[in-house]
Amino acid sequence: MRQIQTHKNRILRYNTIKEQIDDLEVLDEFFRMGEIQEEEVITKYDQTIELLEDVEFRLAMDQEEDELSAILEINAGAGGTEACDWASMLERMYLMYSDKSNYKTSILSSVQGDVAGIKSVSIEIKGDYAYGMLKSENGVHRLVRVSPFNAQGKRMTSFASVFVHPLIDDRIEIDVNPADLDWDTFRASGAGGQHVNKTESAVRVRHAPSGIVVECQEERSQHLNREKAIIMLKSRLYEAEIKRRQEEKQKVEAGKMKNEWGSQIRSYVLDDRRVKDHRTGYTVNNTDAVLNGDLEGFLKAFLTWNGE
Repeated sequence: MRQIQTHKNRILRYNTIKEQIDDLEVLDEFFRMGEIQEEEVITKYDQTIELLEDVEFRLAMDQEEDELSAILEINAGAGGTEACDWASMLERMYLMYSDKSNYKTSILSSVQGDVAGIKSVSIEIKGDYAYGMLKSENGVHRLVRVSPFNAQGKRMTSFASVFVHPLIDDRIEIDVNPADLDWDTFRASGAGGQHVNKTESAVRVRHAPSGIVVECQEERSQHLNREKAIIMLKSRLYEAEIKRRQEEKQKVEAGKMKNEWGSQIRSYVLDDRRVKDHRTGYTVNNTDAVLNGDLEGFLKAFLTWNGE
């Protein structure tokens, strides 16, 4: 059923473009006959080009994992309360982007900041090509602003790291030996009514061979949280295998910006009203729009820059 739906979506996009081109040809004939204004033809032409560019852009996501859903993790970095607030701003940004892109989201786990914001959060983003679209967000995001948490009103810099993993489904088989798993249970935190902090429904699992640790507190049932945690673990293991396959490619790309702590991929300078991606050079001067989830330009610029 998933494959059928994917094919239906591709056919729908093709038919939409075909209709646009047919309409454009008709409008062009009407214009040559003097029955309509040139502006109508230009408007239809721009709409058709936009559709074609969108399809070409999606064709760039040709890796097996690109069409999968994603798990996005945000961790506050240096900066204390300011960094925790920045992490919560990023969480809101990605949730708004997902909503605009018709992706379904759910919070798998979240740790609140001591004063404000969040220390960390894991978000499940479900939808076709969610991972392909968001994989470019891996790295350190830097915020520069006049901090509301600073009594002197000083300009402050804070960091948060973002990690995006492909969410595997039944098309991909990952074998995990139950003997390699070490389970812990704990009480869920955050909003949730009377259930929160009453039962140990949240789970944490450590995979001994890889050292990967994941936790889940989305569901009210420990059993359901265990199932979700296994999916999260397999997704992390799958991503590790993808990275292993790409080692040679990474050597070639060694001159490009690395996604590691201290090497920010993007800067959000609010008082200068500028958001700049340091890998592609793509810059937007409407910071409010970006923080409200308008990320399409950055994502497309990365795929083009990365040669995909």
